[in-house]
Amino acid sequence: MRAVCAGVLAGYLVIGVVAGARAQEIAIVAPEPPIPDSRSMVVYGPVEPPPAFKVFCKEMPDECVSRLSPRKFDESPRRLEELDEVNRRVNHTISPQTDIEHYGIEDYWTIPKDGKGDCEDYALLKRHLLISMGWPTSALLMTVVRAENDEGHAVLTARTNSGDLILDNRADEIKLWYQTPYKFKMRQSLEDPKVWLDLDPADDVLPAPIADLELLFGLNRQTLNGQSR
Repeated sequence: MRAVCAGVLAGYLVIGVVAGARAQEIAIVAPEPPIPDSRSMVVYGPVEPPPAFKVFCKEMPDECVSRLSPRKFDESPRRLEELDEVNRRVNHTISPQTDIEHYGIEDYWTIPKDGKGDCEDYALLKRHLLISMGWPTSALLMTVVRAENDEGHAVLTARTNSGDLILDNRADEIKLWYQTPYKFKMRQSLEDPKVWLDLDPADDVLPAPIADLELLFGLNRQTLNGQSR
């Protein structure tokens, strides 16, 4: 599955960032979840991972190894600031490019090394950076969703005490999962990064890819106007 990477979306969840030596307050302004206790997604049984993800694990096996926290991982305000900083930094330093344009194949997942990538590459880089900062793999889960046009999209889910937060190349603001416009399809298991779990048992078809660059990448068009692709 190749994934949609487009459009600025307004968020309700605002995470403060560090300004100089002073950490701003972490403020979560969010409506109540649609179902009691649904700040975290409901997961079902195992499903077949996206084919390109299996190739990714063969090529970069270290990225698919479980790295658990030595003790219970309770994210601090500083940890939440890391989510915000990494999400914004990656969103504005990677130049969007489809896999067809970049690699000449329909779907290829990787950690971008040349400053170009599509949405799963953004998410994989964010995950890689956060793990290097000490986040456990159990808190950082690659996730496949259906976007508004029913096409495939990939985001990173951060499991926190506040709920499941979504790091998305389509938005600099981090949102709780149910505040996004997406239908959630599948995500990695918190116990084993190679295992994926179903998020919608009524949906047994992988989302179709989309190839329209104008739709794929809306977020950084102004930022990227002066950049080469």
